[in-house]
Amino acid sequence: MIERMFSRRTDWQLAPNRLTKAIEEVRTSGRALIDLTISNPTRAGIRYDANAILDSLRNECSLDYDPQPKGMPTARDAVADYYRARSEQVDPASIILTSGTSEGYSYVFRLLANPGDEILVPKPSYPLLDFLADLQDVKLVPYPLLYDHGWQIDFHSLEKAIGPATRGIVLVNPNNPTGSYISGAERDRLNDICVKHKLALIVDEVFLDYALDNSLHPTFATNTGALTFTLSGLSKISALPQMKLAWMAVSGPANLANQAMQRLEVIADTYLSVGAPVQLAARTMLEQRNAVQLEIVTRVRQNLSELDRQLALQKSCSRLAVEGGWYAILRVPVTQSDEDLAVALLREKGVLIHPGHFYDFPQDGFLVLSLIASTADFRQGLQEVLRFVAD
Repeated sequence: MIERMFSRRTDWQLAPNRLTKAIEEVRTSGRALIDLTISNPTRAGIRYDANAILDSLRNECSLDYDPQPKGMPTARDAVADYYRARSEQVDPASIILTSGTSEGYSYVFRLLANPGDEILVPKPSYPLLDFLADLQDVKLVPYPLLYDHGWQIDFHSLEKAIGPATRGIVLVNPNNPTGSYISGAERDRLNDICVKHKLALIVDEVFLDYALDNSLHPTFATNTGALTFTLSGLSKISALPQMKLAWMAVSGPANLANQAMQRLEVIADTYLSVGAPVQLAARTMLEQRNAVQLEIVTRVRQNLSELDRQLALQKSCSRLAVEGGWYAILRVPVTQSDEDLAVALLREKGVLIHPGHFYDFPQDGFLVLSLIASTADFRQGLQEVLRFVAD
């Protein structure tokens, strides 16, 4: 009877998994826990200009309700200026504000796909899309990223995965957790594939600015080779996930981009989800990126250097190449499943780390480390991980 009360799209496995249970056990026991999975910058000891952020929210105009489906022009102008500072020209008229990139994905899935249609997604990658696809009645079809001294798209497998129900291809640039950017050659080939099969590109660029070599990787927001929806937001760009302001930039052939914008405006008008205070504060919030990105990249580099230093002292583990983002992938001997290893590390050493299967790695032997953990936690936690694996 209970099953008939709810839709099939919410028929998820809701029981906590073994790792979640182990986390609760450790926390309930009062034991110290070193979290090497941390992704929330506001809990990672990152310094913010509290006065500037809070003052930007004190705006009397917030008392006036001015519904703008695509978002307030001043906020969209601020987003366009963010791209202009990167020497990239994005028309504010092509930008739609959302409360987060998750909402942006939902808008695009609704725009492109009928129930049961398919969207191609990279593997490994962050698992959030699975739930978003369920809620939008979309089927996700994976295409693999291959590793050989760096990550590349497996185009042979990607093209084989395209079928009559395929509507778009998701890219994460740089990918989470592999930290790999889409190369220029890959972009050109993706555009050709999309034109040939009448597909759209859906590009998540929340980590775009976090290149470890300080290089400026181009955005897909100016891509014209195929219909493209580029998602980003304050969550990572300014390390302000709590402010709930993101955006979608629509580009591509003019006729397709215009039709997409008209339809997306109706979708956005239906929800009108973004609050006035954060829109009015958008310019100040985006300006915060200048200081916070420098601090985060500095910490990421420090932790990556510490990782390399400790790896050089042993022979059983190694790391995969990373170009950007906040994560590193540790390759470990396969003596048990990644989940078994992560649970054992937590229970015996008090170190929390993500098993590779959380990100849909195709085989065991991979752990994912957060590089924004405090340098002290990272050093101590990594020592425990490597000793445990060696033992």
